[in-house]
Amino acid sequence: MRTLVLTLLLVFALGVHCEAQRIAKNALGVRIGDDDGFDSFGAEISYQRALFENNRLELDLGIRGEKDVYDAFKVVGLFQWVMPLDESFHWYVGAGGGLGNVDYDGGGSASFGLLAGNLGLEYDFKIPLILSLDVRPEIGFGEEDAYGDGFDFDLGLGVRYQF
Repeated sequence: MRTLVLTLLLVFALGVHCEAQRIAKNALGVRIGDDDGFDSFGAEISYQRALFENNRLELDLGIRGEKDVYDAFKVVGLFQWVMPLDESFHWYVGAGGGLGNVDYDGGGSASFGLLAGNLGLEYDFKIPLILSLDVRPEIGFGEEDAYGDGFDFDLGLGVRYQF
């Protein structure tokens, strides 16, 4: 726990002292991701809103599923710190949470909450397009042995139009 707190403090300190860069005021697109070894592939509608010079809010509405097992949706909100590697190439880190629901094909459903971290790279093209690759470890809280309960390591590829 102490290591996590120190890491977050270091990231915050770097974010405060990094040089100014241009991040998109708004970006809308999709994030295609997977957790648990490509057995629950899904997509998210993703919206990013710049809040400060190097901070933004990301909101994602996603669906996941595994054929003949379950269908799930979740809403995730993340606060991100964006830092430059180059004029158009950035890395970012963030944290947030979300809520979701799963519907099992065999009957029954369950709701869950989650806490999420986020670490990624993005490339901001000269045209209004952003490509990103990120990891989003999630700790879910819900009914025992339900989807969304426990740890998931979500890997995602994002394509967003910036405006």
